[in-house]
Amino acid sequence: MTSSADLSPLDDFLDFTLAGSRPSTASGVTASGIRWTWQGEGLLLLEPARPPVLSVIASAGIHGNETAPIEMLLRLVADIARACAPLAARMLVILGNAAAMRAGVRYRDDDLNRLFSGRHAQLPGSREAPRAAELEASARRFFDGVTHARWYIDMHTAIRASVFEQFALLPHTGAPRAMFDWLRDARLQAVLLHKEKSHTFVHFTAQAPDALAVTLELGKVRPFGENDLARFAAADAGLRRLIAGDDARADAPLRVFTVVVQIDKRSEHFVLDVASDVPSFTAFARGAELARDGDYRYRVTHDEERIVFPNPKVKPGLRAGLMVIDTTEATLGSLG
Repeated sequence: MTSSADLSPLDDFLDFTLAGSRPSTASGVTASGIRWTWQGEGLLLLEPARPPVLSVIASAGIHGNETAPIEMLLRLVADIARACAPLAARMLVILGNAAAMRAGVRYRDDDLNRLFSGRHAQLPGSREAPRAAELEASARRFFDGVTHARWYIDMHTAIRASVFEQFALLPHTGAPRAMFDWLRDARLQAVLLHKEKSHTFVHFTAQAPDALAVTLELGKVRPFGENDLARFAAADAGLRRLIAGDDARADAPLRVFTVVVQIDKRSEHFVLDVASDVPSFTAFARGAELARDGDYRYRVTHDEERIVFPNPKVKPGLRAGLMVIDTTEATLGSLG
C-alpha cells in the first residue's frame, strides 16, 4: 500500500496537506517541464520550463473553513501538473492555516489574517503565530531579487451573504491601474480601497515585498464538497490567464468603494445594531447608530454608508465591520 509520503504534493495537494505529510522527494519535474518544490506544509513552488514573465503567490485557506477558494486553487494545481493550464509565471501556492482546515474551523487560537507585519510576536502562545511568521518568511523569500512583476492574490469566502457575491479588497499601498484591469478581467463586481494599514497577509505582502496584492471574496463559507465552483469560473479564468502571461481581456463593470471607518470591538460589552442576516454592502442613511461599546458610539456621517463584514462575535480588539462609501471620479482618476 502506498503511503501519502510516497506521493508528491501534485498528486493531491489537499490530502497531502491535511495529512501533514512530508514527501519522500521534495522536488521534481512534470512531463511538461514544470518544476515543483515542496517548501513546507501547504507551501508548493511551481516554476515554468522557460524564464518566467512574472511571479505570483496565490493563497487560500488563511481561514481554515473557507473552502471554495481552496478547491479552486487545488484544481488549478492539478491542471498545471497535467499540462492543462499553461504556466509562464513562477508561482507559490499557499494553503494558509492547514491545522484549522483539518479541524474545519476559521482558526484555532487567533485569526491568522490579523497576525502579520510582525503582530505574531505579540502573541507567542498562539498556535497561529508561528504560521504567520513562516508565511511572512516564505513571501519574502519568494520575491527576493525578483525584478519582473510581482503579484499576490489571496482568496477568501465571507461569513455572511453579500449584495456583491464576489468582490475584492485592495491594501492601503495603492490601487494601480494594472490591478483594476485584472479585477475587471476576473469579473469581480466590486472593490474596496483601504486607506489605513492593517495586519493582514495582503497588506504585509503589498508593503514588505512590494507586490501588487489583492484579497478576493468569493461567495460564502461552506464545507468541503458543497461549493459550486462554476459560480467563480470568471475569477478562476482570470487567475489562469494571469499565470499564463496573458493580458487582461475584459472591461466588465466594477463598483468601487472606499473604506471610511473600521468599527472595532473594544470590549465584551460591544453591541452591533445590525441584524444577523443583514448582508454585506447593506446601505444605511446618515444618522443611523450601528455600534456602541461603553461611551463609544458609531453613527453614519455620510448621506449613505454601507457595512461590510459585520461580525460582533470577533475577539475584543478586532474588526467588527467596515463602513464604505462610493468612490469619487477624482479618486479613480488618480490611479497610477
